[in-house]
Amino acid sequence: MALKRRNFPVQGMGCAACVARVEGALKACKGVRSVSVSLASNLARVDYDTDVCTPSDLQKTVRDAGYEMLVDGSDDEAESEAERAREDAFRALRRDTVIALALAALEMLISMGFKDFPGRGIVLLIIATAVLGICIRRFFKPGFKGLFHGGANMDTLVSLSVTISYLFSVFNLAFPQVWTARGLVPQLYFDSCTMIVAFILLGRLLEEKAKQGTAGVIRGLMGLQPRTVTVRRVEVSEGMPLVREVDIPVGKVVPGDVVVVGPGARIPVDGVVSSGESYVDESMLTGEPVPVLKSAGAKVFTGTINQQGSFHVRTEKVGGDTLLSGIIRMVRDAEGSKAPIQRTVDRVAAVFVPVIIGIALVTLLCWLFLAPGNGVTMGLLAMVSVLVVACPCALGLATPTAIVAGIGNGASRGILIKDAESLQIARKIDALVLDKTGTLTEGKPSVVESVWDPAITTEDDPAALNLRDVLFSLEKCSDHPLAGAVAASLRGCERLPVEGFEAMLGKGISGLVAGRRYYVGNTALLHEVLGEVPAATSPLVSQSIGPFLDAGYTLTLLFDTEKVHAVLALADELRDSSVLAVRSLQDKGVEVHMLTGDNAVAAARIADETGIKHVYAEVLPQDKARYVKDLQAAGKRVAMVGDGINDSAALAQADLGIAMGQGSDIAIASAGVTLVSSDLSKIGELMRLSRRTVAVIRQNLFWAFFYNLLMVPLAAGALYPWTGWLLSPMVAAACMALSSVCVVTNSLRLRK
Repeated sequence: MALKRRNFPVQGMGCAACVARVEGALKACKGVRSVSVSLASNLARVDYDTDVCTPSDLQKTVRDAGYEMLVDGSDDEAESEAERAREDAFRALRRDTVIALALAALEMLISMGFKDFPGRGIVLLIIATAVLGICIRRFFKPGFKGLFHGGANMDTLVSLSVTISYLFSVFNLAFPQVWTARGLVPQLYFDSCTMIVAFILLGRLLEEKAKQGTAGVIRGLMGLQPRTVTVRRVEVSEGMPLVREVDIPVGKVVPGDVVVVGPGARIPVDGVVSSGESYVDESMLTGEPVPVLKSAGAKVFTGTINQQGSFHVRTEKVGGDTLLSGIIRMVRDAEGSKAPIQRTVDRVAAVFVPVIIGIALVTLLCWLFLAPGNGVTMGLLAMVSVLVVACPCALGLATPTAIVAGIGNGASRGILIKDAESLQIARKIDALVLDKTGTLTEGKPSVVESVWDPAITTEDDPAALNLRDVLFSLEKCSDHPLAGAVAASLRGCERLPVEGFEAMLGKGISGLVAGRRYYVGNTALLHEVLGEVPAATSPLVSQSIGPFLDAGYTLTLLFDTEKVHAVLALADELRDSSVLAVRSLQDKGVEVHMLTGDNAVAAARIADETGIKHVYAEVLPQDKARYVKDLQAAGKRVAMVGDGINDSAALAQADLGIAMGQGSDIAIASAGVTLVSSDLSKIGELMRLSRRTVAVIRQNLFWAFFYNLLMVPLAAGALYPWTGWLLSPMVAAACMALSSVCVVTNSLRLRK
């Protein structure tokens, strides 16, 4: 099985019923494992088996359901094509809205102000027919297509209401004697027909404009990618190498190319500065407003902005492999995901339109039986009002627009949220578990002191050089931060062949060098392998271990089965934001815990500086996951923050996993949230954003349900027996349009 996830733009969806229809069709497609369709972003996120179905199969399935799905090219290409289609559709909608409003205003003027105008009914019929031409294209085609494909939607309700108003008015105009013979005055409702179309088009125009605002993050991120780039090319001229700078499309840049970045330019690739220096604005990726100095050896990323200076960048990643592309993919996936509460809304939306049509028919029958005098006219008006006032759009937009706006807000602040569920759960966190190295600290430990066996401390002694080479060679086989720090301190060493390399998580490493097994690790590994420090160990080495531990240093020991050859003391500095971030979270009632594989003294030193009361040191990776599980068993909602492979199990176990942006790919994949800047203060921002987003979702859902529960009975004439008041179809159309706009506009508040 080859499982693949893609985000496909879907065209033609207008309400929650459309979403349910598309989602149901895709779920029924053979080979599809999971589907999530968002009305706010018009995306279908599909996990499918490439051995069983293809994008063309998915496209055919959606097309058979009455909609269109773009599948050609990559996600970015499909998104660009969909964006062009959205812009064209928005311009056409704006044109139709202006025409409909102008004709509706003329219709109302003639209807209300020129009652004795000769041929008034014919003129009203002509204007209404012109508006109906717009309606046929906008509502009739998708509305009745939905019926033919086994599902009704918002367009179906509009089509039915406009058709009933129009045909009833045509009948009254053509056969007025049917009513005059019964002592009744035939009424024309062409003005209601045109105003319904005009108001609904106006509502959709405002709704689309607002939706563009909530979903603008993806477009903004895609706009950060430069189209062309200046690279240095070496050409041979008359037998001499000549370096030239040429402009090429960014798609033709390959790893290894040297890119020239001038003042004020956006950096087009991920890479390392090879020469020059300048300050770079990375706020669009990290949310940090202060520019960062970049000089030779510093990493730079696509989309960030160079300030005053200029420099050369050796390309490492291009196109879809860059950090920016990864962020776009993550945000796109997140925008296509659904919050748990949305599943309930989807079940309601799936039956909403058929229920409303049923209520409209019952309304007509009630008027016919309870008001036989003019029950036909009043019943038809009430039926049209019910069809028009009901709004599945508000239901469909309530949750996804808030999710899209909230996730976009987070992305702009350097908080990458993997899915809607992670955003929703963040507000409930009451226990935060932090890894020490790379999370609370910079994750860049350095060797501050080392003690070697005196028998090999002479630099001219081949044995001394050999053991330093041994340590260097073993550490170069490991990707642990401590290993990198130790290797960096051993300058001028030769890398020797290592066989039988073995990594013991949370303890250290071992390997065969020149046929002899050496171990590099902490005191836990020493005790596991040897039990205690061998007697053959130099007193200078053995006596240094205790003081180093008491001082809170992290120790790395080089030993074999005979003795300890060296002890290296390492220290790691706290991040600038750690102390304030921890205290801020504690002030909010969050219980902060620190877990580390480091020794207890080093852990206690960091805990004292940060004010963390719950500290557990010398913890193995599996113990971290077990500790998180114990907190959950005690009724805590736990967030785990980590950056390494050894944190991945705990990140997956926690209710919410938060990975540091500078951490390992496995940690990031296991987490629901990634902090691009690795700034712990972003956790407080995440929790605030979660609370605001859920509050907006609740407000939107309350409005959507309350609106329909209130307006549908009013439109049916619930107050007529006592007040003589009946909701006009024109007012019903205005209310329906306003309801969707209110929901989307409320969600837009999350962008601030």
